[in-house]
Amino acid sequence: MSTSTEPKRTNRLKKGARALAVMLGAFITAYGLEAILIPNNVSDGGVTGLSIVGSQLFGLPLGILIAVLNIPFVYLGYKQIGKSFAIYSVIGIASLAYGTSVMHHIPTIIEGDTLLVTVVGGIIIGFGMGLALRNGGALDGIDMLAVLLARKLPFGTSDLILFLNMFVFVVVATVFGLQGAFLSGIAYFIASKVIYTVEEGLSGSKTFKIITNQPELMVETIRDRLGRSATYNMIEGSYSSETFKEITCIINRLEDSKIKEIIYEIDPNAFVAVYDVAEVRGGNFKKKDIH
Repeated sequence: MSTSTEPKRTNRLKKGARALAVMLGAFITAYGLEAILIPNNVSDGGVTGLSIVGSQLFGLPLGILIAVLNIPFVYLGYKQIGKSFAIYSVIGIASLAYGTSVMHHIPTIIEGDTLLVTVVGGIIIGFGMGLALRNGGALDGIDMLAVLLARKLPFGTSDLILFLNMFVFVVVATVFGLQGAFLSGIAYFIASKVIYTVEEGLSGSKTFKIITNQPELMVETIRDRLGRSATYNMIEGSYSSETFKEITCIINRLEDSKIKEIIYEIDPNAFVAVYDVAEVRGGNFKKKDIH
């Protein structure tokens, strides 16, 4: 086998492994919904929560509603984050829709104990969604909408995620009652903490500081493939006294796996430091469409 085909084969294997991980996360989430939350009149947040409400009100299959309602959000992900993110998200959402269909009649593993339902259900769906996000795909479009609105409104991404889900739980209350809405909110809160642990961040932004021997190519590739600008800082090594260009780039959390992919592709030995950023305002944080 030639040396040129080996990296391509490795890259295909990595993409296949990530797709399988996204699918696994989707099926874990579907199990948490069908075996714990939904039978106990507890919903999830986001588009999935709205889909559960629609399924209960109109008798439509949950999987179909999840797939249809997420279509505009997948398009947002394609325009703002990239083709690979959209593809992995389609895989994840389709797997979640299929998983809820095939698991619809599985036995409920917890009944009656509201505390246990919210805790165990929240942990399971949080782990599934976090696994999908960690591998470059999303199972719910509410985060993508919050990222887009944060660029247009004077609010942080985390604030908008909270606001949008408050609206969702108001809708949930019309079907499951106030108790069901409160339990749904608790389950979502627990799930969000598990997602943070699995995926290293539920919302907000991240700062990447990169030192590489190809800074110009790195910045150009980030701009072309991620739509993000970056800045240079001239730094000097304390031991070697060499001068380097340190790249600083701020991204939203959904772009995390994509920028890591770009860095590894250009310079696997690059020095990278990542910082969580609670909120970004002003400046030139806006990005251009990448298609």
